[in-house]
Amino acid sequence: MDSLFRPETAIKLPTFRIDNSAVLEAIGVKPLGKRDRYSYEDLSAGREKLVELAKSYEAIEKEKRDPVQTQTIDLAYNLRQYESLLGYFSFARNGITLRGSGKDGAPDRRTDLSLLMVTAPQIREQISGIQAEGREVPENLRGLLEQVLDSANFSKFSLFILPPAGKKDQTWQSAGSVIMSTFTDDKADPKLAITDVKALETVARSVSDEAQFRKEITALRDDLAKRAEARGDYKHIQLEANYYRANHFLYALVFFIFGTVTALLMWAFSKTILERILYWITLVTTTAGLGYCIVAIVQRCIIMERPPVGNLYDTIIFIGTTVVILALLVEWMTRRGFALGIAPILATFLIILARRFELGDAKDHMAPLIAVLDSNYWLTVHVITITLGYSAGLLSAFLSSIYLLIRGLKLLDDDRDTRRFFTRVVYGMICLTLFLSLVGTLVGGIWANDSWGRFWGWDPKENGALLIVLWTLSILHARLGGYIREWGLHFASLFTAIVVTFSWWHVNFLGVGLHNYGFTASKNSIWMFYSSVMII
Repeated sequence: MDSLFRPETAIKLPTFRIDNSAVLEAIGVKPLGKRDRYSYEDLSAGREKLVELAKSYEAIEKEKRDPVQTQTIDLAYNLRQYESLLGYFSFARNGITLRGSGKDGAPDRRTDLSLLMVTAPQIREQISGIQAEGREVPENLRGLLEQVLDSANFSKFSLFILPPAGKKDQTWQSAGSVIMSTFTDDKADPKLAITDVKALETVARSVSDEAQFRKEITALRDDLAKRAEARGDYKHIQLEANYYRANHFLYALVFFIFGTVTALLMWAFSKTILERILYWITLVTTTAGLGYCIVAIVQRCIIMERPPVGNLYDTIIFIGTTVVILALLVEWMTRRGFALGIAPILATFLIILARRFELGDAKDHMAPLIAVLDSNYWLTVHVITITLGYSAGLLSAFLSSIYLLIRGLKLLDDDRDTRRFFTRVVYGMICLTLFLSLVGTLVGGIWANDSWGRFWGWDPKENGALLIVLWTLSILHARLGGYIREWGLHFASLFTAIVVTFSWWHVNFLGVGLHNYGFTASKNSIWMFYSSVMII
């Protein structure tokens, strides 16, 4: 809001995070530290150099750029975007200067752009007549049009907040686009454009009076909402606003963290009176966190009007939710406390990963999918089944990690019943992983054949799914053949987490294939995850 309505304040705020001080040194700005935040005012001295460097770096192939070059390009892009916000309402704050005539001594005067737009048809007609006669457009008229163009350009490429009056398939417009169309398109009806620009001018100029500003911006919002609803574009807007306002995953994370603490205490006070109390506290907090996740995913499905998995962010929150459901089902069948304890721990890790991904990717993760990904029954079954297979594989791996940790500490040497429990559950989870991955892979082939005529194309993601199938098959055959027993089964199950991570995450960063949709900033988290599994 400050960048739109109080740019003089916004330019002083530390808005830009610079992760490498070498970027600042390259553009001649003194860094505050290796990694810090800077205001637009801090960076303005090096803006010209930044644009120059970014332009030269863009000529380098993306794969060959070093981190400093990539961050320089990103900073230049962010700076341009920020400038478009700072100048969005410049047409309202500055107005248009009407130059006086030097002959009669008339002074310059300022007028609202919305008032000038009323005369747009006459201006177009006058210019057409001048050009038809082969004469040069007068300087004062040319200067007037340049002012209009400059004002419109600042607000043309961002904040498409104005619904058009036409058919539903027309795209929403920015303030700059309606200004430009009024002066350049003789078929455009200027009435609605003039009304919209006048409303935006009124809002921007009332910013010094809080009560008046609130009144004007509320009136504008209500008008835009009414028009959007009439077009059918307002169907889920309120639900989406409530979704972001509710912040379900943050509350889920709080409950999962609390559940993790009580789960660890439950294991620490095993076979004491506190164990039962902590068991129920863990169950309640984990179930509460699960409830928040389910509500959030259901809301996302309603808003997007599609199944729950459509991008990489969706997979994280879906796996985080389904792994808790699987763990609670195992706990309901066994009543041992181990699966219950695993649930909040895994969920905490995955929700934190989701939040980091959301910040690092810096994209709208509820954006519409391309048609081929949003209109096929087999694709829906494929992605959900495969993702459930990831959940089962991760759960089996972390159950095995607990088994190996306890056996390593020699806590189960005399408890054969608990050892058999772990082995049976992990064996069952591996079978479930195989079943879901195999079915998901086959259904994915059906979708591919239905969409572009080939069942299998050796895409990296296809190979990753095949790896999970082959690895889990190898575990089951080795177990049935007597090549591995308890220790071997759990070590193999633990390695399943690495195979799943490769298929789920790593193939997205190979730079090839249909599923190349990862984000650069999270590559380190992959190696951290691999390392943590190996340490366990």
